[in-house]
Amino acid sequence: MSSVPTPDAASLPPPPGTYLDEIKQLFRLHAKAQGVPARRCDRILGRITAVEGPGPTAWPGAWSRTAEVYAASGSHLDACRYYNAARFPFVADAHRARALERCVEEFGHWARGRGVERLTVPIGEVEVPVWAAPPEPGRPLLVVTGGIVSIKEQWGQLLPAARRLGMTAVVAELPSVGENPLPYGRESWRMFPALIDFMAHRARTSHTVVLAFSFGGHLALRAAAHDRRIRGIATVGPPVWDFFRDRAWWNEVPWTTKATLAHLVDIPPEQLPSQMGDWGIGPDELAEVSADVYSVASRRDEIIPRGDVARLRSGLRRVEVLEHDDVHGSPHHLGATRLWLARSMLLAGGAHGWRPRALEMAAAALSRLEAWRRPRGLD
Repeated sequence: MSSVPTPDAASLPPPPGTYLDEIKQLFRLHAKAQGVPARRCDRILGRITAVEGPGPTAWPGAWSRTAEVYAASGSHLDACRYYNAARFPFVADAHRARALERCVEEFGHWARGRGVERLTVPIGEVEVPVWAAPPEPGRPLLVVTGGIVSIKEQWGQLLPAARRLGMTAVVAELPSVGENPLPYGRESWRMFPALIDFMAHRARTSHTVVLAFSFGGHLALRAAAHDRRIRGIATVGPPVWDFFRDRAWWNEVPWTTKATLAHLVDIPPEQLPSQMGDWGIGPDELAEVSADVYSVASRRDEIIPRGDVARLRSGLRRVEVLEHDDVHGSPHHLGATRLWLARSMLLAGGAHGWRPRALEMAAAALSRLEAWRRPRGLD
């Protein structure tokens, strides 16, 4: 049985009228990214009328029932996806805690047949579970993390594919997300150097690439300012500075984001602005990032301010930004985003094992699929 942080029922505040609608909308992005069929997703979401509870019309109960069907048939990855849905957006009650346990179990069944290992990384006084590809010490290290609402099992299916990009991968969660028992805060970036240290016997950590989504990208950027082993970062919609400092913007941030952050930091939502006021990455710190940074931005992002995209462009030495006319995570451009991120990781990883001509052809093919602004510093 996996080790899951003890849920705190009080950590999920009484939802305002739009909260259930918000998590439905947010989950549609994650469902699409995981390959959950849209019709099935809409059908299950249409039955859900309550945020909590085990019943067929409650969020954890409705998704868990679907997961149980797939688990019984031996479709472990599908079962994992639906148990992941059941614990979404974070573990705030016993039903979500059980769903997370089952999610980890089902992913473990899938992983065993693919050479994917479950490891525990000692960081400080705690052990952090991760999933890792087989060791290949000569290949660059790829570290993959989600954001504040996605767990390592959601991204773990990328592990076998990482080898085709010439890298050896490990998938982890942000502190206080999923099974990660580390506290979430301004210094959470320190998880990355500790994880890179741990992987030194399994990959060439002197050349590390990080694929990190949203708030994971925020921590990766700060880590890269302190750890030169991080040579490349591919990210989607990371908060940088304005998200943490602009109170007017904060007032309009979706409640799901506020509730999730409050759960991770373990404070009431109304205390978040003062708690996170110094979490932003300022110009001096951005200037210390020597890694190549590839970031996807959404012009209608309801979570990340436009000012944070501008700060990446003006503050980083080497940056390339792909913009979509979309909302947070660019759910209507997933295909182009995936290909662009794959191309970014190929370039950032040095395409170990790829002939230079093959890399050139792959990058050219991917670049034709989406037009983006030629970056400052990467010409």
